[in-house]
Amino acid sequence: MTGFRIAYGGAQEKFGVTPDLTTLGKIIGGGLPVGAYGGRSDIMAMIAPAGPVYQAGTLSGNPLAMTAGIKTLEILQQPGVYDQLDTMTKKLSAGLLQAARDTGHTVCGNSLSAMFGLFFAEGPVHNYTDAKGSDLQKFSRFHRGMLEQGVYLAPSQFEAGFTSLAHTEADIDKTIEAAKTVLSTL
Repeated sequence: MTGFRIAYGGAQEKFGVTPDLTTLGKIIGGGLPVGAYGGRSDIMAMIAPAGPVYQAGTLSGNPLAMTAGIKTLEILQQPGVYDQLDTMTKKLSAGLLQAARDTGHTVCGNSLSAMFGLFFAEGPVHNYTDAKGSDLQKFSRFHRGMLEQGVYLAPSQFEAGFTSLAHTEADIDKTIEAAKTVLSTL
């Protein structure tokens, strides 16, 4: 999930981690169905044709997904892209949190580059156990209300929300205004 969303090299670049194996999903296909993995040479040497582990897939190398992925990677290499994502996501996250607090809700949240989370809990939320302590029913009502306002967010507190370079300041403002409307009814 963190591949290309928080840094060009993903979370491993951002936090200085060298993993044994990296897996990437549809993010490398510009949102289209594709996946990839890579790792240490001793692990990768186990994959056919060099090694005994056979791997194939129906969508392997799909031309549409590969073209979209290449274009996505080109765009993400442009100067200022990750600063833009971080700025937009921080604005959205702060706006959602403020809207919730202004309407009397206990809430916490966090963001990192293009990823954000919102929890109806005192917080902080660091892990699954913490997230389970959130008001899941309230989040469900919030999600439904946002849909009715024309805003689609991740449908669960257990999922991350994402911003993209397609989102504009107006989109962020509209989302925050929609949240104020919905939160005032919960």
